[in-house]
Amino acid sequence: MTAPATTVPAILDQYTVRLAGPGPLPENEPWAVQSLAEGAAGIALLHTESVSRYGGSWRSAHRWITNAASGPISAADQTGLFLGAPAVGFLLTTVPPAYQHLYASARTTLHQHIADLANRRVDAALARIDRGDLPTFAEYDLFYGLTGIGAYLLRTEPEGAGLERILHYLVALTRPLAPAGRGLPGWWVRHDPARGESPYFPGGHGNFGAAHGITGPLLLLAQALRHGITVNGHQDAMFTICAHLDAWCQHGDSGPWWPEHVSRRDLDRGRPHHTAPTRPSWCYGTTGIARAGQLAGIALRSPALQKFYEDAMYRALTDPAQIAQVVDNGLCHGWAGIYQTAHRAAADALDPRLRTLPERLGDALTAQDKPDALSTPGLINGAAGTALALTTFASQQAPSTGWDACLLIN
Repeated sequence: MTAPATTVPAILDQYTVRLAGPGPLPENEPWAVQSLAEGAAGIALLHTESVSRYGGSWRSAHRWITNAASGPISAADQTGLFLGAPAVGFLLTTVPPAYQHLYASARTTLHQHIADLANRRVDAALARIDRGDLPTFAEYDLFYGLTGIGAYLLRTEPEGAGLERILHYLVALTRPLAPAGRGLPGWWVRHDPARGESPYFPGGHGNFGAAHGITGPLLLLAQALRHGITVNGHQDAMFTICAHLDAWCQHGDSGPWWPEHVSRRDLDRGRPHHTAPTRPSWCYGTTGIARAGQLAGIALRSPALQKFYEDAMYRALTDPAQIAQVVDNGLCHGWAGIYQTAHRAAADALDPRLRTLPERLGDALTAQDKPDALSTPGLINGAAGTALALTTFASQQAPSTGWDACLLIN
């Protein structure tokens, strides 16, 4: 049953009041405001989307944007889509046309720094590949790696040299490492899933998630190809990733599912240590993986591939055992990310069953939504991200600003 029409606007009003304006800058972490995940840069997306969709005053949006850019904006090699110059640059791409002139100079300056950052990061990554060393999440992932920087460039300069170089790098990433890598997948990272060292993951691990694993590069490669942007080896790289996903796909009564990650021991014995699907989240679960596979099927013009992943998404999101594991409303792990991804998938679907999911998942999102219970105001795990998914549910339309491009689901 769909939530009453008055419920969602009332909930959104509570979020708007709570996030009306930024507080003082954190003294010990002034860089935190530049975080798309947790800081002002991410919270500002709610305000740019609200004005773009509903109109009204630009004052709150401008205050959050100004807060995000209140100090020196970092373009250091450790920055990425969710922190620093790329984060603020992405935020400025969501400003409605009527207000873009306010930030034109800042956008131009930031874009040049981000393009330079992309070139430095690609140079370092290709040198690492030449040495045969194992990478880290930070080299290639969506949050802080080259996939995320590529998502920004696909949105701002799709025909540019920066995105072309990143796509070439992702093609190289899909080739097995040799000789030092001993034939491991090129994206096999040297650390454990928590970016540390663990006796459970000697020799690193292979990650499947959209946030930090190989699904993120597949999303970018698919989105680029869908927009007609391609490089040599582009489709082969996508087929390589899809073959890897196929090799590790597990089949149960509730449909296909994938492990979050595999260890060297898993690789040697040919089966994952997971024995059942985990929560079907955007970041690590079947929802994010299935959206990537669906987009790959669309971009590669393979209806069979597209339908397989659409079936996987539908079955995961209608399986009581899997959805019972979803315990929060955040974008990363929770209902907001699941809803937003399913909304985008439904709009592209060949399988008509996917078009029934947004209403059902929106009901789940609103049924559990308690704005005051969320301890963090940020985008990826907090109130701003949940509110953005609720604006999609309330309008039954895709975001006006395209803010969810930071998740690479559109």
